[in-house]
Amino acid sequence: MTTTAPASPAQPRYEWDLTVVEAFDVTPRLRRVIFTAAHLDALHYQPGQALVLQMPLPTGGTGRRDYTIRWLDRAAQRLAIDFVQHGPAPAADWSRAARPGDEIVAAGPRGRITLSADADWHLSCADETGLPAIAHMLETMPPGARAFAFLEVDGPADRIAIATQARLDLVWIERGGRRAGPSSLLLDHLAGFVAPAGRGKACLIGETSNVRAQRHHLIARGWGRDQIASEGYWRPGRIGGHDHVDD
Repeated sequence: MTTTAPASPAQPRYEWDLTVVEAFDVTPRLRRVIFTAAHLDALHYQPGQALVLQMPLPTGGTGRRDYTIRWLDRAAQRLAIDFVQHGPAPAADWSRAARPGDEIVAAGPRGRITLSADADWHLSCADETGLPAIAHMLETMPPGARAFAFLEVDGPADRIAIATQARLDLVWIERGGRRAGPSSLLLDHLAGFVAPAGRGKACLIGETSNVRAQRHHLIARGWGRDQIASEGYWRPGRIGGHDHVDD
């Protein structure tokens, strides 16, 4: 492990020399790679945050790719990252080819999609790209926490098990073979959501235009901007990068 200068006193940044332990498909569109690294027990993060992988590019060199930490077992020095299989792309291709002993450098943690301790209840909306973050946050909520989630996937085979002690109302929304991307699928379900009493916090993750539409819908319903964490993880035709959706 090599350290870099801290990004802030509250969140030191590190580089981690990750080594693949195993890789397997969780669903037809989600591949999990499990890594180990020296001193991995020193990685401190909040569920929902990511590591920045130095991903090999087909043209040579590397590109930065943010990927959410799915889980961390400090005692076993193991860390899991899930990769969405959404067609040819450097990260998806790398995950399919990953074999035990392969190495990759990661920096982090970083990211602002995390649980809000001051919320009376939590609302999550995501497509496949947000499943690792949302699942990890749900699984680490305190017992009895109130949570609502709308999760978009292609079909039944793409659902994942979420073991949580939260009081979770979960709705799986299936595209049924339609192409992932801009649509009103999640927004239509969100429009029918009846918010309980108290102060809620929302995490919206997925295709950028969908996330923006969901954010604008909640704001129009009276939500404060400080109640909504929203990130566009992808856009059709773009390889790499993500969008902070703050408008």
